[in-house]
Amino acid sequence: MEIRLFRTQDTEQIAQLFHETVREVNIRDYSNNQVKAWAPDDIDFRNWSEVCLKIFTYVADEEGIIVGFGELEPNGHINCFYCHKNYQRRGVGSQIYQAIEAKALELGLDRLFTEASITAKPFFQHMGFSVVKEQQVTRRGETFTNYVMEKFLTSSDIA
Repeated sequence: MEIRLFRTQDTEQIAQLFHETVREVNIRDYSNNQVKAWAPDDIDFRNWSEVCLKIFTYVADEEGIIVGFGELEPNGHINCFYCHKNYQRRGVGSQIYQAIEAKALELGLDRLFTEASITAKPFFQHMGFSVVKEQQVTRRGETFTNYVMEKFLTSSDIA
């Protein structure tokens, strides 16, 4: 498996991976209506490509199949972070996270932060993040619980 930066030709695979992960994994922690609001049927592939090209988007590429991805914004915000439903708990997320943290350190950042779903919260805690606060967010008319989380970086965090 190779961890590399996003390429335009990855767009459809990561959009589909996002959609399927929310619909089939996050459904354990959220209602059917919530996951449909979070990952609606009408995926805009153009928007995905534009966003992924503007930030540091790392993908886990398993012989041409994208099995996970994570996005780092220049300010240290981790936006999207998803692993394929068939590749959960296999170290894919950890490898993507290591690439993100290495880039953050290269950029001179001292803090990473995210808004983790109920589903993703344990993963980020395992990566050393702490919960700042629980919050309620609304998307397409549905209210969701998620967690503002952060991790302070030091030079000893270099993997």
